Amino acid sequence: MPLNNRIAAMAPEIAEWRQTIHANPELGFEEHATSALVAEKLASWGIEVHRGIAGTGIVGVLRNGNSGRSIGLRADMDCLPMTEETGLPHASKTPGKMHACGHDGHTAMLLGAAKYLAETRNFDGTVNFIFQPAEEGPGGGRVMVEEGLFERFPCDSVYGIHNDPSLALGETAIVSGPILASADTVTFKIRGLGGHAARPHMAIDPVLIGSQLVVALQGIVSRRVDPLDSAVLSLCMFHAGSASNVIPETAEIKGTIRTLKRETRAAMERHIKRIAASVAEAFEAEIVVEWKSGYPVTVNHERETDLAAQAAAKVFAPEGIIRKRPPIMGAEDFSYMLEKRPGAFVKLGQKAPDGKGGVPVHHPKYDFNDDAAPYGVGFFSALVEQELPRG
Repeated sequence: MPLNNRIAAMAPEIAEWRQTIHANPELGFEEHATSALVAEKLASWGIEVHRGIAGTGIVGVLRNGNSGRSIGLRADMDCLPMTEETGLPHASKTPGKMHACGHDGHTAMLLGAAKYLAETRNFDGTVNFIFQPAEEGPGGGRVMVEEGLFERFPCDSVYGIHNDPSLALGETAIVSGPILASADTVTFKIRGLGGHAARPHMAIDPVLIGSQLVVALQGIVSRRVDPLDSAVLSLCMFHAGSASNVIPETAEIKGTIRTLKRETRAAMERHIKRIAASVAEAFEAEIVVEWKSGYPVTVNHERETDLAAQAAAKVFAPEGIIRKRPPIMGAEDFSYMLEKRPGAFVKLGQKAPDGKGGVPVHHPKYDFNDDAAPYGVGFFSALVEQELPRG
């Protein structure tokens, strides 16, 4: 399906913005240069700019006509603490920082939609362009909501886009219900009794205890979670000891828990704490469990998901709109916004037939495919014109 000619003509400019952001990545709550670029562009198009929301966050407000209707469009701006290996001309100039998840593309697409809508004004109501900091862990979406995002900038509904290298260029996944998991973090601090490695009976070995704990915990998903439900428990860090002939006093294990239901999330916490207490008692050790609740489940609202699909039909070919797809166990802090306002989070394909754009996110060779940007701009723009119709 042909893209809007005006949006297609903007593609080189959108790519230039995106590549500038990509070359100058900034971590969560440090997106000062990115925010400045966003604010300058919005202001140049006559859009009202509000800065300093969640630190580096920005909301651009564009009003047209007399309608009281409103809509929110969101993009994230932060990068990941990774070293880029693409070798591209616009590669990161900052070692240890990289736009490896496509937030540079998300920001550029929302800027493109802002420019198009500011020029055409084919809508009646208010559009809030939400540029969010710190999606990669710190939870900028939560902070924006807590600082009164939707009280200051009322939105009848809110929508976001995330690129998806597993989908082909020209495809989009628009699925209702749970689409991404909650993400919690657990830390186990084990205290035993240190000693000489040749006299293990005189010590309480936290390495052995931690190993038993890891094995025991794996039985939760396989034996305590409904096979038709979904849960992930991945213990990814195990630190103990400093010498090969010393039984250490302490050990520490850290991991992540992903679930798709609130009741499963709560049950995982209960099971984990109970097993840790039992293992500690069995070995006469101490295990302190530190549970940190993270992003909630990302749940698309049914009505708004259908509306998003209707708007996508103006941009994507019918066969490119995917309405049924299993959820994945990644997480997103757009979930906080969807807890407060109805809306939908849409996946945008970017893998070209020649393989361009097919490297998975969070990989050192990832790069957002600029050819996907006009589809995102077209979707955002069509959604606004559909939901805030003139006349």
